[in-house]
Amino acid sequence: MLNRSVLVGRLTKDPELRYTNNGVAVANFTIAVNRPFKNQDGEQEADFINCVIWRKPAENLASYMSKGSMVGVDGRIQTRSYDNQEGKRIFITEVVAESVQFLETKQSNQNQGNNNPQQPKQSTQSQNESSKQSLEEAGEPVDLQDDDLPF
Repeated sequence: MLNRSVLVGRLTKDPELRYTNNGVAVANFTIAVNRPFKNQDGEQEADFINCVIWRKPAENLASYMSKGSMVGVDGRIQTRSYDNQEGKRIFITEVVAESVQFLETKQSNQNQGNNNPQQPKQSTQSQNESSKQSLEEAGEPVDLQDDDLPF
């Protein structure tokens, strides 16, 4: 049997970080994932998928990602149920994330709202010099072309 889910989408709101009574971090978040087709009106629709992640990855997600950030989620689908205060059974289906990949920096997500014109591309020589700087220090997304990939 196999229960695996791989998703790429944007956070619909900031992750909600909590701690259990034992001090274990848990973050709940929802991602919007575009459907691969448009509806009859020609509009793009999305699915809103509830996710949960535990421990240090939960703390990292809450620290570094915010509403609108693009993330990749790898995990499994889980269902659970409980009885609410009125005695009605409530069913919940969610993705329990084993890992969340940050597909853009918080800074680049915040800059999306700015209407600043893009800076011209650097020359090849200056790109090679700047590539020596680590991605964390640069704080900018990497612009890769298909020809740059080794596969």
